[in-house]
Parts: sequence; C-alpha cells; structure tokens
Amino acid sequence: MLSPATNMPPQDLPDRATEALLSRPWTHLLDRALDKARTVPTMLSGQEQQLYYWLTAFWAEGAGAIVDLGCFAGGSTARLAQGLAVAGLDSRVAAFDRFTAGEDVKHSVLYRQGVAPFDGADILPLAKDLLAPWSEWIDLHRGEIDQLGWAGGPIEILVMDASKAACTMDRMSETFLPHLVPGRSLVVQQDFLHWSQPWVPAQMELLSEYFTPLVHVPRDTMVFLCHGSPPADSLALARSDDLSDSDLLGLLAAAKLRYTPWGLADRLQETIDGLRNNPGLRRAHQFQRR
Repeated sequence: MLSPATNMPPQDLPDRATEALLSRPWTHLLDRALDKARTVPTMLSGQEQQLYYWLTAFWAEGAGAIVDLGCFAGGSTARLAQGLAVAGLDSRVAAFDRFTAGEDVKHSVLYRQGVAPFDGADILPLAKDLLAPWSEWIDLHRGEIDQLGWAGGPIEILVMDASKAACTMDRMSETFLPHLVPGRSLVVQQDFLHWSQPWVPAQMELLSEYFTPLVHVPRDTMVFLCHGSPPADSLALARSDDLSDSDLLGLLAAAKLRYTPWGLADRLQETIDGLRNNPGLRRAHQFQRR
C-alpha cells in the first residue's frame, strides 16, 4: 500500500538523509536564518525560499554541483548559496538565465522588492551586484538555457524553474538529467503545479521509473528523488513537445490520480482545464484562463 505522505512503497523509502525531507524541517526555520539572502528579490513563496536554503545548508553532502535553471535576478541562487556558506561545502551553484527582464516584471517584482528603477532589460549587472556576498560559491551562465550545455560533472541538486515552454524543458532535461547521482540527487520542479505548464507533470509521469516524488512545497514546487539516471532513449520518449493534447491529458489524468492522496487533485485539475482551454499551445505565456 502506498503512503499518502510519500506515495512510495515501503521498500523504496529513501535513506535517512533524504527521509528528513518528509518532515518538512525548513518550515521551522526562523526568517533570520537566511540572513542577507532575504534581501535578494525573488518570485519564490516563503516556504520555497526556506526549502532552497535548507537543501544546501542541511541536506546536501557535496556529491555534486547545485544547478539553478532560471535564477532571474538571483533570488533562488542567493538562498542556495547562503546554505552552502553555512554548510561549508565545496560545492558551487551554477546559475543559468537569460538575465533579462521586461518593464512589467521590473515593476511588478524588482521595484516592488526595493530595486531602484533602471533603464533597459539587461539584469546581469543587477544579479552580479545582488549576489556579490556569495560570489565565491556561484558561477553565472548567461544565455538561452536550452542552448547551453553542461560539463560540470555530477549534479546533486537540480532546480528547474525555466520550463516555460515544452521544448525548453525537453532540452534542459536531456542536458542535465543524465548527470544526476542515482539514490542521491534531487530534482526540484518549481512549476510542477503551475496551471499553465502542463508539460511539467506530464514529463515527470513519463519519467516516473527514474524519479520518486518526496514532498510538495507550496505554492507549486514538487521535490523528486532520482533513482536512476534516465538514458537518452527514455528522455527522447519523454519529450513533451512531441505529444498531442490527448497524450498530455492522459498523462495529467494519471498524475492527478497519483497525487490525489497528497491533496493535489484540484491543482492538477486546474492544469487539465488550462490545457483544454488552450489547445495546441506549448508556451506558458500563451495560456489564458477561460
């Protein structure tokens, strides 16, 4: 029988270090634990910020790099790097982004969180300035993430927060997932429950042989444990951009059933409705609520 808390059969329970996630210890952190990282603008929820810090401060063991796909102005990267600083690990955060922001995002996120108004869309100088306290733990990679490769060795924690298009997520998966450490690496799917990104839970269903869901962190995040590094043929079969709406809806129905014991059926129904109301679309910004 599957446990509602983990959705895993008893023989597949993780080691003690990973099992620590199941009690959500990050929720007991005081705000001051994140120190200066709290001042870096972010679109993460409070619990998600705590999770990122906790993963590098208390869970990571230095088994590989920390990869942050979609760091925006550095909010997620700062929380991850602050955790590394506290833990004293030699690991580094490899942060990937285009490092650009339109006027709407500048006003709705950056300016509202204390950044002074500035001209242009380039936010790389801003990110470097905001992340200066943790520069010794961070490597910034600028460009289209789906066009950048990875030669940094094993990955212990992979944060995927740039799956805004199905084709982008497919390419990121093919580039980074093969470098995970079986039995140790975690994948943090930041937009797993976002109603406008149905390809995220759909692909994780296709890759369920290799990943076990461990914990949901409000708002939209799901954390997975890697059981095996998915081979190229499995990743090719899991390409979400190649799937029809009917195929995606079938996978979302399976995901809804899988996560019903987690209390997430309504959230996945929103995703199902989002796809039905936006047929054929594979980019989140194209989705509209009906």
